Amino acid sequence: MTELDLLKTSLESASTLPGILALFITVLLFVLFQFVHKKWLPYSLTHPLVLTALSLGAGIALLPYSVGDYQTLAALIHWSLGPATVALAIPLYQQWRAIRQQGLPMLLGIIVGGVVAPALAWWCAWLFNGPVVIQLTLLAKSITTPFAMEAATAIGGDPALAAVFVIITGIVGAMAANTVFNVFNINDKRAQGIALGTVAHAVGTAKAISDHPTTGACASMALCLNGIMTVIVLPLMF
Repeated sequence: MTELDLLKTSLESASTLPGILALFITVLLFVLFQFVHKKWLPYSLTHPLVLTALSLGAGIALLPYSVGDYQTLAALIHWSLGPATVALAIPLYQQWRAIRQQGLPMLLGIIVGGVVAPALAWWCAWLFNGPVVIQLTLLAKSITTPFAMEAATAIGGDPALAAVFVIITGIVGAMAANTVFNVFNINDKRAQGIALGTVAHAVGTAKAISDHPTTGACASMALCLNGIMTVIVLPLMF
């Protein structure tokens, strides 16, 4: 299915009453929990993505709908991941001068993070004799969903499972980021952005953008470069 076919299918689903309700409820829950998180519950475990996912899961379990039904009805959200990833170029452009001054050290940080994070995940799966398909899929866990699904498919992994690993990685990364930065006394906004964008991809980048413009710009660059390098290098390796 081409991107145009996927967009057509997504728009057709979104134009129905159940599709409109699914999109509306999803967006409403996220906006509501984002407000609650900032106003009253600024804790890692109350991240808006976590609360939204739990609420939607509970709703699907209680209503006569399956996860597949929800995915079909809210397919427009899935399709929008691609354009949303491209739109991260905006904060990157706005902070390009500050980023360019860092040069090679920043690039090395992205490369090291992009190699170490998936390598550790793969090693853990290999150590416990995990299925080969899971081992391969874990290699694409630290890049944003559109990249991860393509990379996983190219090396023999499972694209659907890759999306799950990516979402879990992003949520955990965004939740644990502040604690890790405090424990290791990482106060530099650029370093925080590189870490979030490289390891926690789009979810981490969204957190970085909300924290500070420089952090968001560095995270955007790290997300894009790590994603591009991973998509190119993994198929060549396998």
